Amino acid sequence: MARITVEDCLEIVGDDNRFNLIHLAVKRIKQHRQGEPYLIEAKNKEIVMTLREIAAGKVTMENVNDLPERLGRDKKDTAELSEISSIIA
Repeated sequence: MARITVEDCLEIVGDDNRFNLIHLAVKRIKQHRQGEPYLIEAKNKEIVMTLREIAAGKVTMENVNDLPERLGRDKKDTAELSEISSIIA
C-alpha cells in the first residue's frame, strides 16, 4: 500500500463513521505505546502504521480489545524488554 487514506480505513470501520475511526486509532496507538507490536511491516510514524493496520483489516472495532491478549508475549520477549529498559535507563 503506497499511500494510506481515510477512505481506506473507513471501508473497514464501516458506515463512514470518522468518530469510530478516530476512537479505534487512538485505542490502538495507546496499545503500541504500552509495548504492543505492529501487525504490519513498514517504517512510518505511529499514526500511519496504525492506520495501515486498520486499512489492512488487522485491527477492527471487534478485535482491538483482544489484540494484547491474543498476541501475548512469552517470557523471553518480556526478559528482552526488561534488559533493553535497564540499558536505556
